[in-house]
Amino acid sequence: MAENNHQTTLNETLIARSPAASAQAVPSCGAAVMPVTMRILPNKVRRCWSAELRTIDMSKPRIIIDPQPRTMDLIFSEGAQNKLSELADLTIFDSGPMPAEMLDAALPDAEIIIGQTDLSRERLARCEKLRAIFNVEGNFLPNIDYDYCFSHNIRVLVASPAFAVAVAEMALALALDLARGISKNDRAFRNRSEIYGLESNRDCFLFTGSRVGIIGYGDLARAFRPLLRPFRCAIKVYDPWLPERDILNNDCSPASLDELLSTSDAIFVFASVTAENQGFLGARELALIRPGGLFVLMSRAGVVDFEALVSAAESGRLKVATDVFPEEPFPNDHRIRELPNVILSAHRSGGIQEAFTEIGNLVVSDVELILRGLPPTICRVAQPETVKLLRSKPVAVS
Repeated sequence: MAENNHQTTLNETLIARSPAASAQAVPSCGAAVMPVTMRILPNKVRRCWSAELRTIDMSKPRIIIDPQPRTMDLIFSEGAQNKLSELADLTIFDSGPMPAEMLDAALPDAEIIIGQTDLSRERLARCEKLRAIFNVEGNFLPNIDYDYCFSHNIRVLVASPAFAVAVAEMALALALDLARGISKNDRAFRNRSEIYGLESNRDCFLFTGSRVGIIGYGDLARAFRPLLRPFRCAIKVYDPWLPERDILNNDCSPASLDELLSTSDAIFVFASVTAENQGFLGARELALIRPGGLFVLMSRAGVVDFEALVSAAESGRLKVATDVFPEEPFPNDHRIRELPNVILSAHRSGGIQEAFTEIGNLVVSDVELILRGLPPTICRVAQPETVKLLRSKPVAVS
């Protein structure tokens, strides 16, 4: 689809041209034209997604793209955007939630919705052609009437696998840092209080060959598992939503929660927060971990009694790294900020451009399959038995 050369930015506003405006542009031959999706740039320069008016192709599907808190240019590469334009006619708004009047006008013809659009039963009932809804925020959220979707064969998907490699890589880096005291000794050196040799490693241990426990074995953990192979770690997994066979097939040993906590040197938490597991890692559970053990929290802070975790680190029993917090931004005066045996990361492990671009790649791949009448194979599909149990908070910052 041809475009002019006006420079764009990530905070562009995208609106669909009104039917009235389109009607004024009908060629003299009387052929009908499609509404043209336009970008309104901050400098008031306008750019059409479609540079030329074209005759309506009633067989071409309609896709609504309402991606906030993401933007088109954040998650879709130029190639991915071009692919979407080839596959379908697009109605796009990415400077905030799509205005209700714009959304309601597009819903009856929409076959796919990309974004976190509020979709009540009443709104979904107007979507006679809808086949799939793609969440590009990263979590199944309570913005959709899932029962309606399940009963009307509307697939609900999330592009969360896009973040898996980035989060897994960070988890390994944090564990190596804790085990070998890298950040702690860097701070000491900068404070001119460094210790050399064996004495500087008194509270460290070799990560290679250590005993690893993984809590929650979904997308993140499955990307993390291959990174451990060079370290020859014995790995135990606790995930009550998985059969033992699945865990064994990933070269890990199934374990109860208490067994995993009491026999691991390094514990990685990748579990999603649900209605059943909020705060399930409390003071009793944390006390089972051996003194000097590592606790790396990568998924959601809601699965942990966070104050109990801070107390365990404050006592010196555990070394802790966390990329997530009960509230974000986190209070400036919280005592965890002063603890030398804690590494703090501002929910940034997955927030890297390669991961955001991968969101678009995953979505486009499955969109193409669905429009060909095939089942999606890349994004995660909502399951009736579990989706309404999930309790992840929506992200506010990309």
